[in-house]
Amino acid sequence: MALSRGLRCCQRVFSWIPVLIITSVVLWSYYAYVFELCLLAYLLIFHVCFVMFSWTYWKSIFTPPASPCKKFQLSYSDKQRYEMEERPDAQKQILVEIAKKLPIFSRAQSGAIRFCDRCQVLKPDRCHHCSVCETCVLKMDHHCPWVNNCVGFSNYKFFLLFLSYSMLYCVFIAATVFQYFLKFWVGDLPNGPAKFHVLFLMFVALMFFVSLMFLFGYHCWLVAKNRSTLEAFSAPVFVSGPDRNGFNVGILSNLQQVFGEDRRLWFIPVFTSQGNGHYFPLKNRSSESHNPLLANEDMWEESDDGSEEGSLALLLSLLILKH
Repeated sequence: MALSRGLRCCQRVFSWIPVLIITSVVLWSYYAYVFELCLLAYLLIFHVCFVMFSWTYWKSIFTPPASPCKKFQLSYSDKQRYEMEERPDAQKQILVEIAKKLPIFSRAQSGAIRFCDRCQVLKPDRCHHCSVCETCVLKMDHHCPWVNNCVGFSNYKFFLLFLSYSMLYCVFIAATVFQYFLKFWVGDLPNGPAKFHVLFLMFVALMFFVSLMFLFGYHCWLVAKNRSTLEAFSAPVFVSGPDRNGFNVGILSNLQQVFGEDRRLWFIPVFTSQGNGHYFPLKNRSSESHNPLLANEDMWEESDDGSEEGSLALLLSLLILKH
């Protein structure tokens, strides 16, 4: 027990190494550009790029991944019934009965309701368990070691902005240092510490820009298709079967799901994503008619606080729909 805790502690410490590497490179670039090169004409724009990069990186790292709410957890009675049942088919049927009350349309590869044994929750659509964070993450995209965090519903916008401002930061440094790099190349640059900073700034900026360009382009394609990285490798499964475009509702709607409807806030690292991460519109909306709970999505979200009033309103709506 003590050994496993020690290993877990070491793992958490080592997981911060990639973040420390990125932070060290950025701090060095700031020192080299501001104090060694001291290009006064560009300092204002440089600091704008630096602040936006730092802000989005901070938000990507320290925004906790969103997890399923209590509605998706098994009640005490359901948990007892599920654990006491030894037959796998009967356990699946219990989960099916519980899922009828929830906006769940995706299935496991076997066609069963997706259930996390570790977290003891029914997984909402696009939710996956992260073995590193040891929790189920809403609309999980991937676990990124460079931010030491899960990229998912709560911070996917911040991650995309982090990539874009990182590219902008690298491009700005490379563009403004290029003239001094040419002087270094032909031997016109005076000897001194700045000479080596120019060389390394140029190569590091270009190296990071190339790698970020491919990653950013890939995620732009994912956003346009409304897919996560996990869904790009393994198509989500519905009652009708696997469908990679199951959540694709058009480019503009896909963008608004991530960045929100107010375009003035698209490039600012504040949370503006649509919804609560538990339910996502489907390309084939006819399947929603099988679940009367989704006849009014707003009602489901309001009752999500677990209050008695919300549960009563939900029960009344179901009775009205049946009659």
